[in-house]
Amino acid sequence: MDARVSDGLDSVNPEAWNSLIGVNFPFLEYDFLHTLEATGCVGEDTGWRPQHLLLRENGLLVGAVPLYLKTDSHGEYIFDWEWANAYQRYGIPYYPKLTCAIPYTPATGPRLLVHPEVPRGRVQARLLEEVRALLKSSASSSLHFLFIPESEVPAFEDAGFSIRHSYQFHWRNRGYADFDEFLSSLKGRRRKEILRERRQVRDQGLEIVWLTGDALQPWHADLFYRFYRSTIHHKWANTYLTRGFFHQVFERLASQVLLVLAMQDGDCVAGTLNFHKGNRLYGRYWGCTQEFRSLHFELCYYQTIEYAIQNGIKLFEAGAQGPHKLQRGFLPELTYSAHWIGHPAFRNAISDYIAREQQAIAAGFAEAEESHPYRNSTASP
Repeated sequence: MDARVSDGLDSVNPEAWNSLIGVNFPFLEYDFLHTLEATGCVGEDTGWRPQHLLLRENGLLVGAVPLYLKTDSHGEYIFDWEWANAYQRYGIPYYPKLTCAIPYTPATGPRLLVHPEVPRGRVQARLLEEVRALLKSSASSSLHFLFIPESEVPAFEDAGFSIRHSYQFHWRNRGYADFDEFLSSLKGRRRKEILRERRQVRDQGLEIVWLTGDALQPWHADLFYRFYRSTIHHKWANTYLTRGFFHQVFERLASQVLLVLAMQDGDCVAGTLNFHKGNRLYGRYWGCTQEFRSLHFELCYYQTIEYAIQNGIKLFEAGAQGPHKLQRGFLPELTYSAHWIGHPAFRNAISDYIAREQQAIAAGFAEAEESHPYRNSTASP
């Protein structure tokens, strides 16, 4: 097998790349990752320099790792700032580092990409061997695979990586016929709260529309970019994504985009951007022009749950953070990341830190599980 590093997807055949990515994860699509590159969301001066590892055998692309040379830890959602600070205190550079992740996207999906017609274990092992060899050639301190699926954890453990735990709140479809059946599965207090919040939205004269596929128009991209910028402004965050990104995604991935808009007196006043593929739905961005009672919950959770039920979607990931999701039907699920630290002393210290952190994560996870909103305890995973 022949391995090489590409500093962008321009040199990769889209069909060959997409043959590796599976059926349920939209953010590995060639069009999604290439759009990030083509519109300046990643690249020089963004903190995300593409260094994709490609593995070929007899001319066939048999494996890949979407990899980035990072000069900071922004946009990752698995926080290692304290690790960087520790390196700095000892006068050792932590950056650059190599990170395998979907930029600005805290969603679990494959990271060791393997062609379905070749031996998975053999290719995964070779990918990990090659990516670790990049540490020296790139002068990087460490290697990080973020939001890996549980099925990939053994491959990283076998290769000596430290496995870090975190958790998010996800919604799972239990075969509900409609939103009312979902509501009936909740405890009375939680059910009443959701009904009250939905009434508040209606009482403000708001109308909700779903847009996907051919219904998406260029002006929708401009509209949502404005919503995105308003959220960034309120959170004092960095504007990672460009206007061009939204235009190209709405055009190139229209069949996988779900735009949910709130209308008042004919004007679009709020919206949320979601992506769906296979039996998965992912909530990504939200924004509004003014404050409305409970509208965030309606657009980001209740409307998307309704969409998931109507379209037979099994799993809805609504993004990072959010214990408030628990009372709205989302349950805690462990997420995983894998880390290889080049410096032996720091490798041992960070491994010990991760072990202690797992105990705290387990306690928080158990507390969240006990507070689940369902009437029947068997409703939880």
